[in-house]
Parts: sequence; C-alpha cells; structure tokens
Amino acid sequence: MGPALDRHVALIGFMGAGKSTVGVEVAARLGREFVDLDAEVERNVGMSIPEFFAQRGETDFRNAEGVVTIEALRRPEPAVFALGGGAVQSEAVRETLRTEAFTALLQVDPDVAWSRARGGDRPLAQSEEQFRALFEARQPLYRDSADAIARDAHDVVLGAGAVHVEAGALARLAELVPGEGPVALVSDENVATIYGEQARRALTGRVVSNHELPPGEEAKTIASVETLWRALELDRQGTLVAIGGGSTTDAAGFVAATYLRGISWVTVPTTLVGQVDAAIGGKTAINLPEGKNLVGAFHWPVRTVVDPSVLATLPKRERRAGMAEVVKTGLLVGEPFWRLEDAELVRRSAAYKTELCLRDPHDRGPRVALNLGHTFAHALEAASDYELSHGDAVALGLLAVLRLSGLPTDDVEEILAPKPVRVDRERAWQALGRDKKTTGGRPRLVLLERLGHPIVGAELPDEQVRQALDSLIAS
Repeated sequence: MGPALDRHVALIGFMGAGKSTVGVEVAARLGREFVDLDAEVERNVGMSIPEFFAQRGETDFRNAEGVVTIEALRRPEPAVFALGGGAVQSEAVRETLRTEAFTALLQVDPDVAWSRARGGDRPLAQSEEQFRALFEARQPLYRDSADAIARDAHDVVLGAGAVHVEAGALARLAELVPGEGPVALVSDENVATIYGEQARRALTGRVVSNHELPPGEEAKTIASVETLWRALELDRQGTLVAIGGGSTTDAAGFVAATYLRGISWVTVPTTLVGQVDAAIGGKTAINLPEGKNLVGAFHWPVRTVVDPSVLATLPKRERRAGMAEVVKTGLLVGEPFWRLEDAELVRRSAAYKTELCLRDPHDRGPRVALNLGHTFAHALEAASDYELSHGDAVALGLLAVLRLSGLPTDDVEEILAPKPVRVDRERAWQALGRDKKTTGGRPRLVLLERLGHPIVGAELPDEQVRQALDSLIAS
C-alpha cells in the first residue's frame, strides 16, 4: 500500500499491549491527533465499558464499538487510533481498516498482558484461564488485520512509512516487493557483483531486466539517468527495484518518478548512509555542475527494505560516511545513536528520518531539520567537483553548525574525525549561495539551540557564515 501519508495509523492488539501509551507517542512524533477508541465508545454510550457490559452485555457493546470505530476511521484528517482489543472481531471494522488505515499489530506476551490487566475492572480480564483462551483465539484476527507487526513506537513509525528493517530481509524480497508485476533491478557494478544474484533469486519469475548505474555521484548525472530511461521496458504495472547506496537510490528513484510519469519503486539500501537517511522519505534527485540535488522529485517508494546485516561487507570509508548521518540524527534527537549496535542504530535512526518525512512529505517544515550540516556539506562537495565524499562533507558541515550554535564539537571530532578539505574558497561560497535552502540570496541554516532542539531557518550575518565555511577549508 505504500506509506501512510494521507491514511490513518491504527494500533490493534490484545488487552495490555500498550496501544494507548504507544499511540500517544506515535501521534506526537507524526504531528497527528491521537484518538483512544475505547474512550470514544464510552463518550458515545454515556457510561463506562464495564457498566455497559454489565447492563447490556458484550453483543450490544460490540455493535456500539463497531459503529464508533468505523465512523472514526472515516474521518478525513489522518490521525492515530488505538482500537479496543476486540474491535477486529467485526468484519466491517476489518474491512474499514483495510481501506482507511495503516494497521500495526502491537505485540505483547500473554504473561505480560495478564500482569497488566488483572485486578482491574476489565470485563474480559476477570479469569486468567478465560483471558489466555481469548488471547489465543484473537491472534488470527489480529494477524489478518495487520499491515505490520510492531514492538514499540519506532516500529509503528517505520511501518507507517513503508520502511521494513530486518536482518536477512534481502532474501525475502519476494514477500517485501509489493505487487505481482514485472521488476527491473537497478544497481551499480559493485553492488550487482555482491548482491545482484541474491536479489534475482529472491525475485524469481518477476525480474525482466537488470541495469547498472555508474558508482557514486556519477550515477546522478543527466547522461546516466537518460541511459536508464531509454533501457527500461516496464509498463505501469512494473516496479523498479533499486539496490545500492544513496547515489544509486537517488538516481533510480528520480527515474521511477519520471518514467511513464511515475512508476512504483522499491529501494534496498546497502550502505549505512542509505539505510539511515538517503533511501527514506521519497526525495529523489540528480546533480548539475552548479550544485548537488538541484533536479529532483518527491516520489515515495512503495517499500524501503533495510537489511542491516549487509553492512558487514561495507568498506571502512563507506561506514564512516554513514556514521556522519547517524551522528547528525543523534544530535537532532539528543541521543547518542552512534553508541548502539548496528541493528538498533539503523532502526532508531531510520525511524527518526521516517517520522519527519511523514510529518512533512514535501520538505516545507519540520523535515528541513534533516539538513543539519548539509548546507556547508553540499557547498564543499560542489567545490570539489564531487570528489569529496558526502560523508566527509557532512562531518565538516556538522563541525561548522556546532561551532555556530556554540556547542561542543567533541563527539563529531571523536567519531568522524573531519579534516579540512582543499577546495577553492570562492567557489565553495558561491555554491553555498545557490543552496536550495537559500532565500533572497541569504543562506538559511539549521542550527541547534541545544542537543535535541534544532533551529530551522536560522539567518546569520554573511561574514559569520563565510568564516565558518572558510574554517573547513585547508589553507
């Protein structure tokens, strides 16, 4: 179904799963209203659920619950809903979930559920034996209704953004690439050698063509995308599957956005940069000699498949490049993500990128915070004719914004070890002035009030910005 950009997010699960607690967090992260449907039912019937059960029985309660739930799910403004534990017993509710919402099953162990529910006034949690029997009986309905299974708010956000994070996911592409139509595989030569055959085996019967883009930023040229446009033979039922780093997914996504005025695509990032940043959120772009990412489109993948286990083959330089985006994300959140193990580091970073992109699909508001350090980084990349790696450029950019924000640079220097780059100062300054975030010829920066609290659209005197840029350039 793709990301829940204009659909509700619905949480289902058994009593004690924590749907209301997680729902409040998800709603806050997505900037949406949270609606607890048990509370909505109580307001509608004018009494508490235990009172309703006692006076009118479960059948009447399920009827009332179904009416309130369906009515809520048909509201036009996307919201986050926590459904009652038994709401999915109604076929009408299940059908409405399928058409109106991304539905996440919040998993809970039956022992944990019972420890949370027992001793209260829940009508169906008075007997442990009956409670456990009901738990087992409802599991098939939950699984049938769910678009994704979640442990916590991070998983819900990822699922709502159609981002699947799982070690070993590459081998499950047949299940994870939506639809049944033909597939065109796109990668660069290096990635094709390592993962191409595995991807083709996983998608047996669907792959109709294989295509290679040049490695690195050379993929993001008009000549490269024209070659791919002309080689594709997909129809509108086809899907482009892009496997590789950020340059590959940027260029392939732009081709998917423009070929036949837009076809479905799936991105399978194989670098740390791609898994935590570049492949998430629907931004696609190519470069011009005048600047980076100046031509592009917003075109969300129908699925982003993130397999952290592939990072084991990542060269040290590529890992350092990805860590620059991890450090950036940790500074924005205010948590040291860079200290986590790979699987969790990727999951947490990807979830933050996903939540901002869902809140701001077209990069006109909160999502701009993700440009922390990138105004300087893009200027340095352009001035180096893109010989400077994106990760090294971002590391330098983060150094500049921390200095301008009056904050310590220790973590950036320790983790990323940025070193001044040899580029032409005037050319870098001119490139900074052409940045997409520049307004009226003045750069608008993302700074930090403090860790975890970005300032978007900050304007500083040109002299101060120029000094910060010059400090990143070797004499």
